[in-house]
Amino acid sequence: MITRDQSALLAPVERDLRLDLFRGIGLWMIFLDHIPHDVVAWLTLRNYGFSDAAEFFVFISGYLVGWIYGPIIAGGWFLAALKRLWRRAAEMYVAHIMLFLLFTAQIARTARRFDNPMYEHEFNVFNFLSHPDELIGQAIVLKYKPVNLDVLPLYIALVFASPFIVWCLVRRPNLTLAASVVLYVLSRWFDWNVASYPPGTKWYFNPFCWQLMFVFAAWCGIGQIGKIAKWVWSKAAMTLAAAWLAFALLIVMTWHVPALEALIPKWMIKAIYPIDKTDLDMLRFTHFLALAIWVTHFISRKWRSLHTPWLRPVILCGQHSLPIFCLGVFLSFSAHWILTQYTKGVWEQLAVSIVGIVIMIGAAWLLDRAERVPSLFVKVTEVEDSEPESAPAAAGAPASR
Repeated sequence: MITRDQSALLAPVERDLRLDLFRGIGLWMIFLDHIPHDVVAWLTLRNYGFSDAAEFFVFISGYLVGWIYGPIIAGGWFLAALKRLWRRAAEMYVAHIMLFLLFTAQIARTARRFDNPMYEHEFNVFNFLSHPDELIGQAIVLKYKPVNLDVLPLYIALVFASPFIVWCLVRRPNLTLAASVVLYVLSRWFDWNVASYPPGTKWYFNPFCWQLMFVFAAWCGIGQIGKIAKWVWSKAAMTLAAAWLAFALLIVMTWHVPALEALIPKWMIKAIYPIDKTDLDMLRFTHFLALAIWVTHFISRKWRSLHTPWLRPVILCGQHSLPIFCLGVFLSFSAHWILTQYTKGVWEQLAVSIVGIVIMIGAAWLLDRAERVPSLFVKVTEVEDSEPESAPAAAGAPASR
C-alpha cells in the first residue's frame, strides 16, 4: 500500500532566480545564433567553448523536474506528478505544431514575395511546399522538422519520460544515473537514434544521448549533488575545471584564427574531432559541467543582483521560456531575411539583434502582467435531483423551492 504525504503537495517551492536568469540568457543566445553571420553572435557561448545554449536548457529543465517533482513523487503522488508533467509535454507539443505551421508559412511567404527560393532550401521547407499533405503527417509524429525547430521535440520526449525518470531517481538515484550512462554509451556505440524525415535521416538531437544531461540534472535536483559538494567545489576540481575551460577556448579559437591551429598536435586533433552535437559529445558535456562549477561558485541563490532592475528583463524572458523561444524563432528568421534582402552591414546587424531582444523583453513583460490579472471562474457543482415525494403536499402548504 502506498503511503501518501499530503505535505508533499502543499510544501512551497522557493523559486531559484538563477535558473530563470540562465534560461533567459540561453533564449537570447539561441536567437542570436540563429541569425547567420551576425556580429552580435560573438557574445554567445558557442564561440568560446564546446557547449552552447542547448546544454543550458536541457540541464535546467532536468534540474527543475528533479527539484520540484522529486519530493512529490517521494511523497507517494506519482500520478499527480505524471498528470502535470504530461500536461506540460502536451503544451510543448501543441506549441511545436503551431510553431511549425506558422514558421513554414512565414518562410513560404518570404520566398514567394522576394522570389528567392534560397529560403526554402536553407530552412528545409522545400519538400513541405511541394508535398504539404505528406509532410504535415510527418510533422505531427515529430519526424519532419524545419531548421531551428529541432530542439522542442527533444524537450517533449524528455518531459514525457520525466515522471518515470524521477520515480527511479527517488528510489535508486545512483543506479538510475548509472543506467543513464549505460544507455548513452550503447546509443553511441550502436548508433541508436529516432528516425526522422526524409527517410534515412535521424533526429538532430538524439534523445538516447541527451537524456544523460537531463537525468544527471534531475539527479542533482533531487539533492544528490549536495552529498558530493565538498569534492565538486574543491580546489582540485575547480582547478581542473578552469584548465578544461581554457583548453576548450584554445580549441575553439583555432576555428576562427587558423594560425592558432599549428599549436594543436595532430594526434590531439584526431582524438577530439568531430565534436558531435547530435550525440552529445563528452567534450560538450564536460565543458558544460566545468562551466557550471565556476558559475555556481560565484553566483549563489542569494546573489543580490538577481533582484536588481538590470537583470529583470532577462529573468522575465527565462520565466516565460516556451512562448519566448517560439517568438525568438520568428524573430531570428525575420532578422535573417532583412540582412539578406537589404544589407549585412555591422550597424544593421546590431540593429536587428537589439530590436529582436527588445521585442522578446516586451513580450515577456506583457506575459508577466497578464499572469497578474485575476482569473475569473465560476464553480460548477453537480447536485443530484431529489426523489419525487410519494404524496402530494397538503393544501395550502408552501411549495418547496
